[in-house]
Amino acid sequence: MNKRSSWALPYLIFMILFVVLPLLLIAVYAFSDGNGHFTFSNLLAFFTEPKIMNSFLVSLEVALENTLICILIGYPVAFILADKNLNKSAVTVVLFILPMWINALMRTMATAEIFNALGIQLGKGTLLFGLAYDYLPFMIYPIYNVLNKMDKSYIEAAQDLGAKPSTVFLKVTLPLSMPGIVSGAMMVFMPTVSTFAISEILTNNTIQLFGSIIQEQFYNMMWNQGAALSLVMLIIIGITMFFSNNEESANEGGLL
Repeated sequence: MNKRSSWALPYLIFMILFVVLPLLLIAVYAFSDGNGHFTFSNLLAFFTEPKIMNSFLVSLEVALENTLICILIGYPVAFILADKNLNKSAVTVVLFILPMWINALMRTMATAEIFNALGIQLGKGTLLFGLAYDYLPFMIYPIYNVLNKMDKSYIEAAQDLGAKPSTVFLKVTLPLSMPGIVSGAMMVFMPTVSTFAISEILTNNTIQLFGSIIQEQFYNMMWNQGAALSLVMLIIIGITMFFSNNEESANEGGLL
């Protein structure tokens, strides 16, 4: 126990019990039927059942729209928060953290009640509003952190060379902030695809995202097919993270 590596043992045990083992169980259930026999039928259902594929395509569409909305709203907010001339108080940053102190489910239910009180019909529009409301902070803070830590000498050099403010933003600020945009997009896009509570509450379950299909499988005790769809979701997340990491490395390499 005197070795420093011994202190990592509790974390190793935690990772095995709550990360590795659940993933192995998902893989085992995904490739087996109700009798425990090996099969690919659970994974094939993702491609052959119209309801599942349609839900997945709708989820991608909604996730893309929500990500774009969060970028369009979140980037200007992050830019203002990171600019010392536009934002001179640290309290402003805290104001954007406050909503995250409230449970996301409670915020979603409160949003639905507001729409009902105003007589607004629940549908895709209310869903996008709720998703943007819940996930906007996850877009703002990665961009804010990158902009806040950005070397301002690049901007000053561009200004000294006579670049217009729009040129400085497009040629210097925006490219340097791309790692924050990519990170924020990841933190918004993937949770949107896999969410189910928000879509059920804000659309009265008329729009089923991919997460709703997975939840429905487990709710109906269809463990194997639910595990297979979860495995598909994990594979998509892994591929997306791989390409996003390569994109961030390319952006960082371009600055050297």
